[in-house]
Amino acid sequence: MSTTTAPRIGHTGLNVTDLDRSLAFYRDVLGFTVIVEGKEEDRRYAFLGEDGRPVLTLWQQADHGYAATGAGLHHLALEVDTVEQVRAYETALRAQGVEFAHEGVVAHREGAASGGIFFHDPDGTRLEISMAHGVEGAPAPSGEAPTCGFF
Repeated sequence: MSTTTAPRIGHTGLNVTDLDRSLAFYRDVLGFTVIVEGKEEDRRYAFLGEDGRPVLTLWQQADHGYAATGAGLHHLALEVDTVEQVRAYETALRAQGVEFAHEGVVAHREGAASGGIFFHDPDGTRLEISMAHGVEGAPAPSGEAPTCGFF
C-alpha cells in the first residue's frame, strides 16, 4: 500500500488513576468539554473534546502515576494563539496548586519565538500549553527540565 500523506492524529488517550480527579483537571481547569463518559465501576472513561470532536480520552486503568522513563507518551502539547492565553492558563493552574517544570513562560529553545508553560497533571503526566510565536526574549531552560527535550 502506498500513501501520499501521513495520517492525522485523531485524539490522545491517557491512562489515569482517578477519573474524577482527572476530569476536574482537564474539564474544570483546562476547559475541555465532556463528550461522553463511561460510568461502569470497573470501566470508567471520558471522551473530552471541542465542538463534539474527541481530542483527549481518559481511561481509569492505571495503578500508578506517570513514569517519565517508560515507553510511550513523552508529553502532551496543547496549543493556543497568544501569550496572553498562555498566561491566563498559568494563573488558573497555579490557583489549583499545579506543579510547574519552569517559572513562567519560557521559549522552546534559545532565541525561539515559540514557547509556553510546562506543568504536570494530577498523575504526573507532563503537559505544555504553548503558542507558535510571541515569546521572543523569554528564557530557554536546559539541564534538569528542558522544555521539550530529555528530562
